[in-house]
Amino acid sequence: MYDIVIIGAGPAGMTAAIYARRASKSVLVLEALSYGGQIINTPDIENYPVAAHISGFEFATKVYEQAQALGAEFVFEKAVEIRSDANGKTVVTTDNEYQCKAVIIATGSENRKLGLDNEEELVGKGISYCATCDGAFYRKKTVAVVGGGNTALEDALYLADLAETVYLIHRRDAFRGDEATVEALKARANVRFIYNSTVTKLIADNRLDAVEVTDKNTGDVTKIELNGLFVAVGRIPENQNFASLIDLDGSGYIKAGENCLTNVPGIFAAGDNRVKNVRQLVTATADGAVAATEAIRFVSEH
Repeated sequence: MYDIVIIGAGPAGMTAAIYARRASKSVLVLEALSYGGQIINTPDIENYPVAAHISGFEFATKVYEQAQALGAEFVFEKAVEIRSDANGKTVVTTDNEYQCKAVIIATGSENRKLGLDNEEELVGKGISYCATCDGAFYRKKTVAVVGGGNTALEDALYLADLAETVYLIHRRDAFRGDEATVEALKARANVRFIYNSTVTKLIADNRLDAVEVTDKNTGDVTKIELNGLFVAVGRIPENQNFASLIDLDGSGYIKAGENCLTNVPGIFAAGDNRVKNVRQLVTATADGAVAATEAIRFVSEH
């Protein structure tokens, strides 16, 4: 019987482990793949306090080693179910079952991909899924944003202050995002709109050099030379295995506020898998601290 089982060894989950161990609670961290989560794909983190430059892999490794040194136990198994009853919680993995008093779900979310050849290989080499993370690398350069929701619009507006030219590529003839942001983009001389089109090919030699864009109505193909492509076509939260127990919103995110409480007492959500406005490294670690504090209180009271 563990005090707290944490599902996910990303920044939120590992931060929660650190806080829980410092409160002398027994902690098990379950991770399906490798510690670090999505941040390990980031070549250079510049927006996290204290560390002006650090790779995502180095950051994740430092947090992992800190949690381990404090006594957090890590097991690399995929959690597939949570059961809750009067005796506590049971986290079921592909291999085992673990008993605990409280659970923190910190499974994160995955960037929705374009599904193009070489896309994975070009992450950090011209392709990014986070404008606020990587936009500074493209000052005075040519970039494109793919997407039509608020995230894509806000990314384009943010990049318009940095880049020389910003292409905004959308597969429809109208944006789903806020009209005020669309109007703000239209007022920018360096933003160019490409409607009814999709990116159909990535052209690269070690780094991204250009993209091919296909007009959905005419079939015409246009080559656009650029330095960076920012993909903002949505995210996929990793919560479906717990949907029978935990309340999710229409997009699959856990309904939990800044206190990280879910609809089930003793189960908490931390990081990019919960409903929130800002999904950044610093907010993920903040969630980990909050969720752990709430879980510690729950364990102490029960």
